[in-house]
Amino acid sequence: MNPVAEAPAIRRPAPPAPAAHGGDDAHGGHHEPESFWRRYVFSTDHKMIAKQYLFTGVFMALVGGFLAQLMRVQLASPGAEIPGMGAMHAGQYNTYVTMHGTTMIFWVAMPLLLGAFGNFLIPLMIGAKDMAFPRLNMLSYWTFALSTVVLLGSFFVPGGASPVGWTAYPPLSANPQYSGNVWGVHLWILAVALEMVAFLMGGINYITTAINLRAPGMRMKDLPLILWMQIVASVIFLFSAGPLVAGAVMLLLDRTAGTGFYNPAAGGDPLLFQHLFWFFGHPEVYVLLLPGLGIVAEILPVFSRKPVFGYKMILWSTIATGLLSFVVWAHHQFVSGIDPRLAAPFSLTTILISVPVAVTLFSFIATLWKGSIEFTTAMLFALGMIAVFLIGGVTGILNGSAAADIYIHDTYFVVAHFHYALIPPVFFGFFAGIYYWYPKMFGRMMNETLGKLHFWGTTIFVNVTFLPMFVMGLRGYPRRVYDPTQFSSLGDMTLMQILATVGTAGLLLSQVPLLINFFGSLRWGKVAGPNPWRANTLEWAAPSPPPHGNFAAQPSVYRWPYEYSAPGRAEDWHPQHLPSGAAAEGSRS
Repeated sequence: MNPVAEAPAIRRPAPPAPAAHGGDDAHGGHHEPESFWRRYVFSTDHKMIAKQYLFTGVFMALVGGFLAQLMRVQLASPGAEIPGMGAMHAGQYNTYVTMHGTTMIFWVAMPLLLGAFGNFLIPLMIGAKDMAFPRLNMLSYWTFALSTVVLLGSFFVPGGASPVGWTAYPPLSANPQYSGNVWGVHLWILAVALEMVAFLMGGINYITTAINLRAPGMRMKDLPLILWMQIVASVIFLFSAGPLVAGAVMLLLDRTAGTGFYNPAAGGDPLLFQHLFWFFGHPEVYVLLLPGLGIVAEILPVFSRKPVFGYKMILWSTIATGLLSFVVWAHHQFVSGIDPRLAAPFSLTTILISVPVAVTLFSFIATLWKGSIEFTTAMLFALGMIAVFLIGGVTGILNGSAAADIYIHDTYFVVAHFHYALIPPVFFGFFAGIYYWYPKMFGRMMNETLGKLHFWGTTIFVNVTFLPMFVMGLRGYPRRVYDPTQFSSLGDMTLMQILATVGTAGLLLSQVPLLINFFGSLRWGKVAGPNPWRANTLEWAAPSPPPHGNFAAQPSVYRWPYEYSAPGRAEDWHPQHLPSGAAAEGSRS
């Protein structure tokens, strides 16, 4: 198959003349802010809101990583003194487990992948001045910021933060007497509900913007794949978040108003919450996975100088993944007392969803075939994302099979699997994206040497941390246990625990080069041109960084975004906004 030939309608009539692109617009109507508060704090500019999500997500990643290291120290040497904290007790351990999982899913992965990249890229990649609803966008971020304050504030209330696990299963979570925690769990529920509301507002904005504000000539099938994946992720979130919000409200009522939604003595059923949680929880995996895959889809063609292989195949696979994500949730409940006759259908759908994801990954690998590959830091993280995710994907098949899952359920195997499934899209995807779009966000280049040091440290220590957990899980070691020496009958796994703890420390230290690079490059980084990577998508037609309103004149679109190394063309890239025959302007900075 000739990937250039499958490009959707490369030749087409000239698009209609673009509308005037200055002053007020019909959809937003906001001018460039001049005061500090309107420009940097209560901004309606999608780029500033993207940066607010970015910095909040990075801060929360440091919080979540610190909690992980505390847990790992306890597991490697139970009861040991932790400098500045003393010995950790079981209640603290439960709190750190709960807050680490909650933070990483809701306050790191979502703001980085959806909040930061979705906000920054959607208007720029479709040639728009801003989001369809700029004020709703601002409200979305500040609702998220409020949820962050509520979550962090829960550490300081009597009894401390929630210790009931990030899944908050009743009956432990439904009755304060069972966990001994009142306000920590109340605030956890409130914070999660606020976070959901924030991203529901964001999702409505993303979908509306991508559909309605596209540049003249840009058809839906001209959208870069990352935008399709952001749209599908937003749709998944919109349809799956409602049941969890309802479940959270019912849980709060059980705790505060004496209702019995999850209390068997009052006619309720604790299993109901598990259904509501996982009806959201498993689609959420794809809400996080798809933007990460989208970042990879943009980077591979640029640094292999080839069109993405199988654009339509990837698009339909993405939609199929979104649809199937709604019919896999009960594989989390094979040992929870569900009707055994449901095990086989949910095993089938869980394994089936690996097919469209595999199609996407194989299309990425085919994109590399015979390409002129350049191993920039962004490209290394994109390739690392594919390699590490394959381990998570393959081990997920075991979790989807009821017979295997019953054996490995709630063991360290599951911990290893979901970290291999989520770290690639969340962190490898985020790192790839930040190295790739940093020049556009901040107008300067990041240091490649520090970037490669960051990549190799991250890749090595991710595997040092989580590979030992597969071994522990297959030997039956249960997770969420404060003192693993209680299970000495399963064999001495202290060495594995120490190895995983060293890996976590190394993983955290490996982020130091990124922080130095990120903040140092703001001042000392080489000034970036508008298109330092010689890429085709519309954001590279704007200055670096883009001004308020993004483009001096609204661009028109003449082709799909992946026309690289086209026969008969002098340059090996052909930007979407240039008419046929026009020479591309751009050079490496």
